[in-house]
Amino acid sequence: MPLLEIRSLSKSIGPAEILRDINLSVERGEILGLIGPTGSGKTTLLRLVNLLDESSSGSILFDGSLISGRPEREKLAVRRKMAMVFQKPVMFKARVEENVSFGLKMRGRDDAEEMRGRVKEALAAVGLSGYESRDANTLSGGETQRIALARAIILQPELLLLDEPTANLDPRSAASIDSLLQSLAGGSTAVILATHNMQQCRKLADRVAVLQAGRLTAQGKSEEIFGPEEKSKVSGPHACGITLPW
Repeated sequence: MPLLEIRSLSKSIGPAEILRDINLSVERGEILGLIGPTGSGKTTLLRLVNLLDESSSGSILFDGSLISGRPEREKLAVRRKMAMVFQKPVMFKARVEENVSFGLKMRGRDDAEEMRGRVKEALAAVGLSGYESRDANTLSGGETQRIALARAIILQPELLLLDEPTANLDPRSAASIDSLLQSLAGGSTAVILATHNMQQCRKLADRVAVLQAGRLTAQGKSEEIFGPEEKSKVSGPHACGITLPW
């Protein structure tokens, strides 16, 4: 049984059709790469999965249970099994340690020693050891992005939703995040990675879904979408007749 299953999902805002008839599934421990041009609906799809927005039609199942269209109390319980990192995350006006541990506190964790240890581990995982006492609002854009990822992984979510997680990072920082995501592969956490970075998608994703103008136009293993690595240049692959990137 897939951890996440999306069936015939559509989203419209007024006359504008944002997503149409999306069918997609994600297994536990799988990294799904979601690629597509700006405006194709990637962020909207992540928000629908995270139950931040409601679809116009269709359904979303999590661990076999219908979660879309449920009462807010039930949606909150499911949302706590997920974590989402936005492309432009926002920090609270507090220290880094308080930002990273916020989700744990909201889930009723109050063991201060355990929390400090978890924060330390999460910051080390994103390459920001020793940042606990820093003012989160003085961080660079790349540091903020990594703190947001630490804030997500500390929750040990069953599903991690990432919207261009390395877009604002320098190559060294991006490489550390890629290594972190690779370490999640095959474990208990599934990942949906929305990205414009074709090389990153090829390296990390078990499967790739191509989203164009609100429709899924191709799905398959990385080599099926991009072609064999030794024969395909990431700068100009073809996906089922679609020339990438855009």
